[in-house]
Amino acid sequence: MEMSQIALNQGLTFLAWATGIIIIVVGGFLIKLLLNLATLTKNLNETSILINTELKPTLKEINQTLASVNAIIKNTDKGVDNFKLAVESAFGKTKLLTETIFGGLIKGFIAAFKTFSKR
Repeated sequence: MEMSQIALNQGLTFLAWATGIIIIVVGGFLIKLLLNLATLTKNLNETSILINTELKPTLKEINQTLASVNAIIKNTDKGVDNFKLAVESAFGKTKLLTETIFGGLIKGFIAAFKTFSKR
């Protein structure tokens, strides 16, 4: 029995040492993980501060640009409306003049035709 007792003691000793080494290795990995997480948190904080400081002026510039573009579009709309009214007015006057001239020519041809057809 003494031989089995020695083998059992050696097995338990090996198990204790192996468990201790595994706990130390896992603990090392956990410490490394915590250090990496601390670095990641610091970098995320710096990135968020940088984005926050750069984003506000960029949004302000975009708002100013959009306001300028909006003003240009409004002025262009007014110009197009004015041009449209001018063209419609000119077309209306031209149409009236054309109708008057065309109507006069038709009446003239009818009168000339009646005159020549009576002879």
